[in-house]
Amino acid sequence: MSRNQPARASRRARMVRQQGATRFMVVTGLSGSGKTHAIHALEDLGYFCVDNLPTQLIPTFAELCTQSEARLERVAIVVDVRERGFLSQFPPMYRKLRSLPDVDAKLIFLEATRSALVRRFSETRRPHPLARDRSVAEGIDEERKKMLDIRAMADEILDTSNLTVHELRDVFGRITRDEGARADMVVNLLSFGFKHGAPNEADLVFDVRCLPNPHFVDRLRHLTGRDPKVVRFMRKHQVTQDFIDRLTSFLQFALPHYVTEGKSYLTVAIGCTGGQHRSVMIAEALKRTLGHTPGVKLRVKHRDA
Repeated sequence: MSRNQPARASRRARMVRQQGATRFMVVTGLSGSGKTHAIHALEDLGYFCVDNLPTQLIPTFAELCTQSEARLERVAIVVDVRERGFLSQFPPMYRKLRSLPDVDAKLIFLEATRSALVRRFSETRRPHPLARDRSVAEGIDEERKKMLDIRAMADEILDTSNLTVHELRDVFGRITRDEGARADMVVNLLSFGFKHGAPNEADLVFDVRCLPNPHFVDRLRHLTGRDPKVVRFMRKHQVTQDFIDRLTSFLQFALPHYVTEGKSYLTVAIGCTGGQHRSVMIAEALKRTLGHTPGVKLRVKHRDA
C-alpha cells in the first residue's frame, strides 16, 4: 500500500459519511460586515438559523440537530465577538464540531474594508462591540487583529464591501451549493370589490370593471366567479379572453424579475365592483395560466366573494 492510500481512504470515508450529514454553516467575521444579512440569506435558502448562539453550546446543538427524529438537513449559526470568551473558545470548539460524524461543517468569514465598516456604523448609529468608549475605527482595527487566527481557519472568506443585500444572497447561494434551493416567491392572487375598498397589502392592482358584468344577469347574480355558469358567460365575450391573455403575458414577464429582486411575497389584486363575479373569475384564470412560472408559488384568495 502506498503512503497516500490511507489518506485517500480517509477522505473517501469522510465523503461517504457526509452524504447524509447535516450541513452546518458557521458564519462569523468582523462586526458590521453583513452577518445579519447573511443569516437572512441562509434562511431564504432553507437553513434553520440561530444568531449569537453561545460558542460552548455549538457542538451540543449540532448533535441535537443530527440525532433528533426530525433531523435538520441544513443549519446555520452566527457567532462573533459579542460573546465574551469567543476568541479563545471558538478554535477548539470548531475543531470539535468538524470531528462530529454526522455534521458537514463549513466556516464562512465575512469582512469589509475599514472605510466601509466605518460608514456602516455611522449610518446605523450602533456602537462597535469593541469601541464602547473610543472611536469606531479603533474598535474595527482591534477586532481585525484579534480575528486573524479565526480568519485563517475559514473555508470561505467573503469581502462584503461592495455587495448589495441581493448580491450577498446570491453569493451565499453559490457558497452553499444551494443556488436553486431558494424558497419560491409566494404570489397571492387576491380578488376584491372596489365598493368595499382596495386592499392595503396589494403590490399590483388590476381593475376588471371593463369586462361584462354577470351581476346584471338575474340567473347569475347570486353565483360567484367560480361557478361554471358565470365562467361560460364571461368567456363567451372575446374581451374576457383578450384581457386574460394580456394580463398573463405581463405577469409572466414581471414575476421572474420580482423573484430576481429577492421579493418573498407579492400580492396581485384583481378588483371589480362587488368582488363576487369578474375579479373572482379572472383570479382563478390567472392561477391556471401562471401555474408554471419558475420560482413562484401561487395562492388565490377571494376577499369579498
